[in-house]
Amino acid sequence: MSHRFSLLIIGILGISGVGLGAFGAHLLRDLLIHSGMQATWATAVNYQLLHTVALLALALYLTTQPPPASRCLSWAMRLWMTGILLFSGSLYGLALGGPKLLGPVTPLGGLALLAGWACLMLEAFKTGQDPKA
Repeated sequence: MSHRFSLLIIGILGISGVGLGAFGAHLLRDLLIHSGMQATWATAVNYQLLHTVALLALALYLTTQPPPASRCLSWAMRLWMTGILLFSGSLYGLALGGPKLLGPVTPLGGLALLAGWACLMLEAFKTGQDPKA
């Protein structure tokens, strides 16, 4: 994945996270409170924004590394992006009264987020570690 494309996706995830947070806090507030889904919406926004910041930090880190980019770190980025879409996306849908079929998608997104963090940890234990460390 190119650096420019990564930044584009990270920008989209960041701006949509802030926008959805504001949307839920203002325009959807009464609906979410009435349906008891305000916490669900907030969880979706929090996980989206937290992982978007992690993506940005990783993208910036990768710009300091000589090519080619580590496979583990590239997979971490892909898994976090997928996890945000599945985890937060399914929670947004459920909070808005979407089909209960979205329920099983949420843990799949959570697993993708966890797998991304596992890839980050694997990078620390790769053979051929940095001799300066």
